[in-house]
Amino acid sequence: MSSEDGNLLRPHLTPQQLTFGSVLYRTEQRIDRVYFPTAGIISLVVALSDGYMVEAGMFGKNSLVGAGSALDGRLALNEAIVQAAGSGLTINAEVLGNLVSESDTLRAALMRHELVSYALTQQVAACNARHEVEERLCRWLMQTRDLLESDTLPLTQQFLAQMLGVQRTSVTLIARRLQESGLIKYRRGHIEVLDPVHLQEGACECYQTINHHFERLIGWRPNHRTNHRE
Repeated sequence: MSSEDGNLLRPHLTPQQLTFGSVLYRTEQRIDRVYFPTAGIISLVVALSDGYMVEAGMFGKNSLVGAGSALDGRLALNEAIVQAAGSGLTINAEVLGNLVSESDTLRAALMRHELVSYALTQQVAACNARHEVEERLCRWLMQTRDLLESDTLPLTQQFLAQMLGVQRTSVTLIARRLQESGLIKYRRGHIEVLDPVHLQEGACECYQTINHHFERLIGWRPNHRTNHRE
């Protein structure tokens, strides 16, 4: 986003804490606010009739959530929930829509972020359909690590199972294997990534593909560190 568009937005932005588990909007609701996360993670999830919620995409400081409402005022296609607590800036969607009408460059920036969202949700759908649970879990842990920029991830196995759309027992078995291999360390409510290099090797191709979409469309890439076993 250009500095001019940043100046256009700044007077209308309000700081907001993102509390774990809070629902920012629900499916088919009108999106009243657009969120610019500065810390933490917001997940887009699809809720099913059996109570399961399957994640369709996750965003943090690399993007924004709800931008489509400022472009065409559409209703939400899915739920947005806070997966990892953090903070952000928020703006009224109608106000942002008015600003978009004043700036072609701002509109173009929001469109690029929407394209990233489409690309991410489509890739995750393909991932869920074709790849093994262990590959998907490794991909998911790496994405979470990249967005939080931390090796300590505030995640429960139950939450992981929900986001991946699998049974908790499956996550428990895979997490145990990853821990025995020295890739992660699990303790109640937290997963510590011990070996991100080999964890990334265990992830499916979707991890690299998703990062490629972000870099190609909005210029974001994860801040990879080299903390790993020899």
